[in-house]
Amino acid sequence: MARRRRGLPVNGVLLLDKPKGISSNHALQRVRRLFEAQKAGHTGTLDPMATGLLPICLGEATKFSAHLLEADKMYRTRVELGVITDTGDAEGTVIERRDVPTLTADDIEAAIACFRGEIDQVPPMYSALKHQGKKLYELAREGKQVERAARRVSVYDARLLAFDGEAFELEVTCSKGTYIRTLAEDIGLALGCGAHISQLRRLKTGPFTGDAMWTLEALEALADQASREAELMPADVLVDHLPTLEVDETAYGRLAHGQSANLSIGTLAPDALARLYYAETFIGLGVVKGAQEVAPKRLLSTVAIS
Repeated sequence: MARRRRGLPVNGVLLLDKPKGISSNHALQRVRRLFEAQKAGHTGTLDPMATGLLPICLGEATKFSAHLLEADKMYRTRVELGVITDTGDAEGTVIERRDVPTLTADDIEAAIACFRGEIDQVPPMYSALKHQGKKLYELAREGKQVERAARRVSVYDARLLAFDGEAFELEVTCSKGTYIRTLAEDIGLALGCGAHISQLRRLKTGPFTGDAMWTLEALEALADQASREAELMPADVLVDHLPTLEVDETAYGRLAHGQSANLSIGTLAPDALARLYYAETFIGLGVVKGAQEVAPKRLLSTVAIS
């Protein structure tokens, strides 16, 4: 007999403003407990020192969280010049201090310009990437260094917001897998004095911005469970970039039983993913198999036929 899942069947997406000083998983578990949810997951880790946008998926929404892992991101960071740390941020141990030359905003702009576009970036040792089954930050804490292959990432835009002679603020729009700590370190090296970040805030991930974020304190202040659930966004916001297909009763029955169904697919090509709606209700994702044929890809567990 399957074990009964503890908690409530809460479904939806919450945009959390992760506070500084706790891990993404700690923040996730606090949200999960607040909602008493059976299941929860997030869509991309933020470092403990980082703040800002952390989409939290509850219940059925976790089935579609992977689509946001691939999304582009936007960050704002403060870069301190002349100090290099082992983690690339202010929480690490200082390993080198260098004199900061007399620099102008134009000098900073010129250095930043070298890192716009597609660049090769070596992931930091203090990261959650794995080497032979072990996370790099675990190896780093043991005093070990391993070779890391450079990865191709894209910095779509990097804008200088402020510069005071010793530090500058930067807004970066980038592809998944881009490490802002590493970007700051590389800019610091290009300036000849090294650098680390002292602040990092995520402003955007995929289609989501910080406009609708909730702090943990604001969530805790809501009156009751119903008030909290009323603030959740539906699961299909995670796949809003995909085309939609309408499903009739016959097709719904076939899809619910794991079978392909005949649907009007318009100009969609084979292997294309699409959002499926029955009676204006989101039921999950389908994949185009051929002319007028769509197979279920990932359906909500509530999709069933008697």
